[in-house]
This record gives sequence, C-alpha cells and structure tokens, in this order.
Amino acid sequence: MPKWLKVYLSGVLMGAADVVPGVSGGTMAFILGVYDRLIRALSGVNKESIQLLFKWDFKGLWRHFDGVFLLPLGLGIMTSIFAIAGLITHLLATYPSFLWSFFFGLILASAVFLLTQIKPLRWQHIVLLIVGAALGSSLSMLVPTQLNTSYMMVFFAGMIAICAMILPGISGSFLLLMMGMYGFVLSAIKSFDLAIIIVFALGAVVGLLSFSKLLGYLLEHAKNVTLAALTGVMLGALVKVWPWKVTDRWVEVGSKKLPIEEHLIWPWQSVGFQVTQDLLWPMGFILVGFLSVILISYTSLRNSENVS
Repeated sequence: MPKWLKVYLSGVLMGAADVVPGVSGGTMAFILGVYDRLIRALSGVNKESIQLLFKWDFKGLWRHFDGVFLLPLGLGIMTSIFAIAGLITHLLATYPSFLWSFFFGLILASAVFLLTQIKPLRWQHIVLLIVGAALGSSLSMLVPTQLNTSYMMVFFAGMIAICAMILPGISGSFLLLMMGMYGFVLSAIKSFDLAIIIVFALGAVVGLLSFSKLLGYLLEHAKNVTLAALTGVMLGALVKVWPWKVTDRWVEVGSKKLPIEEHLIWPWQSVGFQVTQDLLWPMGFILVGFLSVILISYTSLRNSENVS
C-alpha cells in the first residue's frame, strides 16, 4: 500500500473519531503512530515560514509544513467527516445504546493505550490521572448550554473544538455538545451550508496553528505528565458515553432528535429489560469497539515505519 494512502486512511479514522462526542481524533492519531509528525507539521508557523511566504517560495513552504503528509491526512479527515456526519446523527437517534456501547469500548481501549505510553509510571502520574478523571467526569455531567449561533460564535467554536480534537483524550465534538453547538455544526455539514462551514473552518485553522506550538512544547518537555492528565480526562469522559441511560431532554437537529440531558442507570433498570437486547448486545458492541482500537494500534505499530 502506498505511503500516501496509509496517511489518507489514518485521516479517515481520525475524522470518524472527531465526529463522535467523547472520542478524540488526537487519540486516534496517537494510536496510529502519526501524532508526533502531525504536531511537528502544524507547529511550523515561525520566522522561517513567514520568510518563505514573503518570498513566494511555495515549494519551500510545502516542505516546511510537510505537505506530502498534511494534504492526504487532511483530505482523509474531511472525507470521513462529510461521509459519516449524517450516519452518526441517524444512529444516535435510532440505536443510541448500541452506538454509545461502541464508543465506550473505543474510549476505554484508547485510554488503556495512552496509559501504556507513560513510561515509567510514577505516583505523580497516578495523581494527575485521578485529577484528570475527576475533571473529565465533572465536564461529562454538565448540562449542555445553548449559545447563539452567530458567525462569531461559530468561529470561536471552531477554535475551541479543533484545540480539543488534536489533544489525546479530549473530544472536540464533546465540547461542541457542551456549548450547544454540536447539532448546529453537524446539521450545517449535512446540508453543506458553505457559510457556516467556512467560518467554522477558519476558526479551526487559527486555533490549530496557535495551539499546536503549545502542545508540541508540552509533549516534548513534559510528555508523561501531559499524557497522564489527558488519559484521566478520557477515563472521566466514559461517564458521557455510558450506554445505559435515560434521556430527560431532547434537541431537534433537522428531522432528528438528539439527547442533551440524561441520567445513568444499570442495564437491568431499563424499562422492559431484556437480557439480549439491553445487556448482551451492548456488551458485544463494547467489545467490538475495544478490539477495534487494539487491532488498529497493533497494526500501526507493526507498520509505523511506513508513515514516518
């Protein structure tokens, strides 16, 4: 398989993760082994790049920003986002417990993977892990607000979401959900509302270029500490994707209804509880999600030299 195709498929998986509230595209990039290269490429905004721009040296800029990597990765992300946005909306409304079960397995396995990257694991990291988990669960239990949907808010939503999307452990889609912007942005993507998409994308670009430098510095100088905190946040976010819940309030997104306020229950507390439908199937989807991440990480580790 050509290197560009492997990078493109990595982008497809990252884009799929970015659409899901609770799953991080940054985590997927980390699992796929392209994360360090992504951060290096995005943090290339410096004096050298500005000089190349003023010289109209586009070949130099292409090499400086690792265009041969960023272009197929970005195309893969965009392909996935536009392709599955409608599907995710449909499944959340039609098969919520099965979909949340799959997400639960994905996030749990992703957290385990990140935890294995903290070497050596010291007591300070465990403390940060616990603090991060407390923060993540607290954020997960917040009731989403509904902000105004002006172009300025869409721009800032793009900035905030993209910063979270490139962090392993924090989901940009989840933050959009908390801001009450998730349904609005997803609906704009489905209906191909160019004005909203362009403003959101501009905010994302600004956030991406400014935040990637800070993140690159943290991962270079305090990698284990950063990963411990982010893994804790990811574990705390499992509260949000717990498959067994009762919806107290809904929001309309086009012709679909999405849950925005819920409380958690045990499987056997489901109305008209059935062992197969309410326990075995969700557990099966949790296992599928978990094994999917294990398989992806195993495959990417064996072939990591092909995307470097």
